[in-house]
Amino acid sequence: MRAASAERASTQRDLPAPVAAEQDRVERLVEALPFAAFTVDGRGRVRVFNAAAGELFGIDRRRALGRALIEVIPSVELERMVQLALAGETRSRDVELGSGARDRYVGVTAQPYESGAIAIATDRTAYRAAERMRRDFIGNVSHELRTPLSAMKLMLETVLVSDDDAEARTLFLPQIGDEVERMIRLVEDLLELARSESGTVAPRRERFDLGDIAASVVNTFAQRADAAGVELELEAPEEVEVNADRGGLTQVVVNLLDNALRHTPTGGSVMVDVRRDGGDAVLAVRDSGVGIPFADLPRIFERFYVVDRSRSREHTGTGLGLAIAKHLVEGHGGTLIAESVYGKGATFTVRIPGRNEHEIKTP
Repeated sequence: MRAASAERASTQRDLPAPVAAEQDRVERLVEALPFAAFTVDGRGRVRVFNAAAGELFGIDRRRALGRALIEVIPSVELERMVQLALAGETRSRDVELGSGARDRYVGVTAQPYESGAIAIATDRTAYRAAERMRRDFIGNVSHELRTPLSAMKLMLETVLVSDDDAEARTLFLPQIGDEVERMIRLVEDLLELARSESGTVAPRRERFDLGDIAASVVNTFAQRADAAGVELELEAPEEVEVNADRGGLTQVVVNLLDNALRHTPTGGSVMVDVRRDGGDAVLAVRDSGVGIPFADLPRIFERFYVVDRSRSREHTGTGLGLAIAKHLVEGHGGTLIAESVYGKGATFTVRIPGRNEHEIKTP
């Protein structure tokens, strides 16, 4: 603060006393603002750089005073905005700043101020990321719906123009039914994801053996595994009691097992393992399938993210199953992690509080 005061005294030395006092008052006000703000003089040199601006831009505010703005914040875009403000124009836009590991976006409004200019800034990186996710989500949903609808339209048109062609009906009507089922699954998954993310549905907590729901889901998938030539096994040597939402955890096991079977080739195996680890209940789904490339591992829980559609034996899922499972597990205060060596299968491990009195959290 002493350095800032000294700088102000230096720049105000030749000003009339009333003007200098008013300028000092305003600059103190800018310094006290709770959001990032800085001012420059008519030559584009930093006059005030408050603490919030120093934190936002990662700059020692004391070293910024008296220097050209481009030296303090190396952004041609920001420099151009401030120069326009010095010329009498007000501009507002997001400025992209490189920060090593990833780019950051700062929303800046620059406008004329006294004999110089003032700029107010806020971090917009999280907002831009959320907006990008929203656009991607809408685009993905549109694509997932448009594809089966287009196929159904073409097949129906073919059946209609074929009069009483039994062969056309036999060929296309089952395919139309499959596409309808695909759209129903997509809509159901979208609704489930919305519920799990919003936390608006109160969980129905009860005590039960995690191995029981694992056994039930394994039995449900047994016929599908046999038809695919995949060995499906359950390892649950002891009771693992949890106080949780039975329906939610059942959905988690269903989604993980469905994912494993879709990516395990004929002759492979899928193992569901339920055990206790200290105070936690652990459920792991291991498969001997194609595995997940290392670069894809951090993204597999993203909505609609599919590693490689061409590797699935049948139609891929909606791309929402793993995202739903992760939200449901985290809603129990637990974790869901994926491990894989490409070409050697994958393991998805659910870890949730066991018999402890943990409340289910809102995702």
